Amino acid sequence: MLKLIKIELYKIFRKWRTYIGFIAVSIIAILVQLAMGLGGAEQQIEYMTRDLQDTFYFVGNFFNGYFIAYIVLQSLYVQIPFLIVLVGGDLLAGEATAGTYRMLVTRPVSRFQIVTSKIIAGYIYSLALIFWLVIMSLVLSIIIFGTGELLVFKDVLIVLSSNDILWRFLLAYFFAGLSMCVVFSLSFLFSSLVENAIGPIVATMAVIIVFLILSVIPVDSINNIKPMLFTTHMTTWNEFFNSPVNYSEIFKSILVLVFHCVGLYALTLYIFNKKDILS
Repeated sequence: MLKLIKIELYKIFRKWRTYIGFIAVSIIAILVQLAMGLGGAEQQIEYMTRDLQDTFYFVGNFFNGYFIAYIVLQSLYVQIPFLIVLVGGDLLAGEATAGTYRMLVTRPVSRFQIVTSKIIAGYIYSLALIFWLVIMSLVLSIIIFGTGELLVFKDVLIVLSSNDILWRFLLAYFFAGLSMCVVFSLSFLFSSLVENAIGPIVATMAVIIVFLILSVIPVDSINNIKPMLFTTHMTTWNEFFNSPVNYSEIFKSILVLVFHCVGLYALTLYIFNKKDILS
């Protein structure tokens, strides 16, 4: 199995589209850092504290690498899922397009091993992209802007001390990685249904958009299904920046996301096992 995973990783990283994600993350992070460094951070902080400045006097280094990294991480919804499906939508559909399905099944490996090795390689790619986000957003921002307190505006304004932040970011990135594995699993499922990578990419993004729209519609009948939508739980990484942290909510979201990963994988495996590759 380990050898199969290495082969699948080689297939992934030899394609130019794989590096679109890393390039896009780099560009977005650098643009945000540049925009914030040219005055955007001060304006954002001023906006967050304007209602409290008449009552409280704020002392501390609020314009720092943690603040920039938090801004970049909030763009996870927009940038990372699309970059993930570029690879996930191609893993199985790409084999069909290239006409290599028959060659795959004639090798001395089972269909279970084929699907499992591909999805594990895909998860590794997804986590590698999140790790690159850590480097470009958190590490680079700290190097450029230093560290300090972090202002987080939710229902109330939360001020986190500089020695109480790093662990929150690391856990938030881990949670983000799990969310992106669900996105990959969905695109991987669609990839098993068609013979062209464009379909899974479009279908996955369409599902995400529809689920996001359902998440904000204030209708009782829809509210009942919101807890079952993976998009409802993708932003739970924000809970790590609450004080105190709502661990029960985080644990519930982790269970939902893991359930989606396992369920989508099982469904993909079932479809691939039933697939008539030789016709």
